[in-house]
Amino acid sequence: MKKIEHIGIAVENLEFSNQLFEKLLGVAAYHSESVAHEGVETLFFKSGPNKIELLAATNPESSIAKFLAKKGEGIHHIAFEVDDIEQEIIRLKQEGFIFIDEFPKKGADNKRVVFLHPKNTNGVLIELCQEIK
Repeated sequence: MKKIEHIGIAVENLEFSNQLFEKLLGVAAYHSESVAHEGVETLFFKSGPNKIELLAATNPESSIAKFLAKKGEGIHHIAFEVDDIEQEIIRLKQEGFIFIDEFPKKGADNKRVVFLHPKNTNGVLIELCQEIK
C-alpha cells in the first residue's frame, strides 16, 4: 500500500457538511459525484496532501444510510491507495482478510475500489483504491 488516499466521513446533510468543511479546511470541495449503484452522493476536499470524502445517502437502503442509522455521523472508512488492486486482494486474502466484495468496482473520484470487512480490521472499514487510467 502506498499511502492513505482519503478518509471517508458519513454525513446526514451534504449541503450543511460542505459549508462546515469549507470553513474548517479553508478550501472548497474539488469534486462532487453521485455513485448511483451505492446510493451515495460524495464531496471531496483536499487539504495539503490529505483528502476527505463526505458521503451522504441518496437511498434509504444504502450502506451509508444504514451506517448513519446505526452509528450516526462520523468516520466511515479509511482508504488506502494501491498500485495493483487485484494483486493486493490476492495478497490480503492469503493473509486471512475477508472482503465485502470479491471484485473491485468503480467508485467515486476516478477510482476502482474494494472494501475489507471491518470484522477483520479492528472494526475499521478499510477501502483499497486504485486510480483508473
